[in-house]
Amino acid sequence: MGGNMFTRRDFLKTTAAGGTAIAVSAFAAPAIAQKKPIKLGYVSPQTGPLAGFGEADKFVIDNFIATTKKLGLSYEVVVKDSQSNPNRAAAVAKELIVTDEVNLVLVSSTPETTNPVSTTCEAEEMPCISTVAPWQPWFIGQQGNPGDPSSWKPFNYAYHFFWGLEDIIAVFTGMWSQIETNKKVGGLFPNDGDGNAWGDKVVGFPPVLEKLGYSLTDTGRFQNLTDDFSAQINAFKQGQTDILTGVLIPPDLTTFWNQAKQQGLKPKIASIGKALLFPQTVAALGNAGHNLSTEVWWTPSHPFKSSLTGQTAADVAAAFTQATGRPWTQPIGFAHALFELAVDVMKRAEDVGEGDAVAKAIGQTKLDTLVGPIAWGSDKLPPFAQKNVAKTPLVGGQWRLKTDGGYDLVVVENRLAPNVPLGGKLEALT
Repeated sequence: MGGNMFTRRDFLKTTAAGGTAIAVSAFAAPAIAQKKPIKLGYVSPQTGPLAGFGEADKFVIDNFIATTKKLGLSYEVVVKDSQSNPNRAAAVAKELIVTDEVNLVLVSSTPETTNPVSTTCEAEEMPCISTVAPWQPWFIGQQGNPGDPSSWKPFNYAYHFFWGLEDIIAVFTGMWSQIETNKKVGGLFPNDGDGNAWGDKVVGFPPVLEKLGYSLTDTGRFQNLTDDFSAQINAFKQGQTDILTGVLIPPDLTTFWNQAKQQGLKPKIASIGKALLFPQTVAALGNAGHNLSTEVWWTPSHPFKSSLTGQTAADVAAAFTQATGRPWTQPIGFAHALFELAVDVMKRAEDVGEGDAVAKAIGQTKLDTLVGPIAWGSDKLPPFAQKNVAKTPLVGGQWRLKTDGGYDLVVVENRLAPNVPLGGKLEALT
């Protein structure tokens, strides 16, 4: 992706003392660099409509710093808030590379943050690890021509770990098969990286649903932070939809579901990605959140441990609640895993100050993390994505209202990851 672009590395070379001195200083640099802390850049949406994704960041980073000190490792983390804005995400990525001179960039949460950061890092020859975006909108969304698969090229510095659309479609339809329905589905796909991918007629939900005998009512792309979903609700009522699906930001889910209730839309199932990840989004619906379903990427019952601390998923979730007084949230596991990967990569890199060496170490990763085993180069992906994408397990869950208030997220579908225990079966909305 770099092409003829003049990168940070070129700048540093040409602004050194002179030709011969450059060569000498390049060889001397590793010895000097070892005395400095390894500097990690971290970007996520900590404010704005996607702020739920960044809720656990301070907890994870504070614990990472404390843990590495105990292990005798010297790390510094420079944190940047994307503010849920792609332009801001790209700008802070450039700051991390040029001004802060980090050794590795870590980025999390939705294509609106992961893609601009990864693209900036690739152009600047800065190694980058990203997560919490389905791999198709991450990989395909960064291509020069997303509509032409023959033109897609792998990246040299950008690496990603998460699940894909094929996984969430399998999980959602697995949940739906547990209840008798008319197989009529209403789709809510916004005009953003996730919505365009989920609603795509080639890689998204439509072709798979059709193949499985479902009929889809797709009312087209809408803008995030929409305040009136009457058109969609009327279309779903006319289509006699038993099942609702889609990928909404938290404020839109609240608006849509409250209006759906007011306007008499009564589906048997509602499986919504993104917004329903967060306990506070469901809690904001009052009793109306009962039996809403969603994808589940991490829970306290996931059977994995941290390579850094040895803590189980249950240990980390409990520590978060103890430290913050808030219920655990799914992004905790993936933020933690990003920092596990950073330590493992830097431990193996021949030169932590050299982007190519760090990128090579990322590609050679084989690590058991808090979110499961992570290794790039798997044959479980299409050949074009194998170099840059590592897959993590996905199951399906349903929010259940507790007798004492609040909600539990119960795993109800685990065919893709049988090692994640089930907590029950899918129940119809009432």
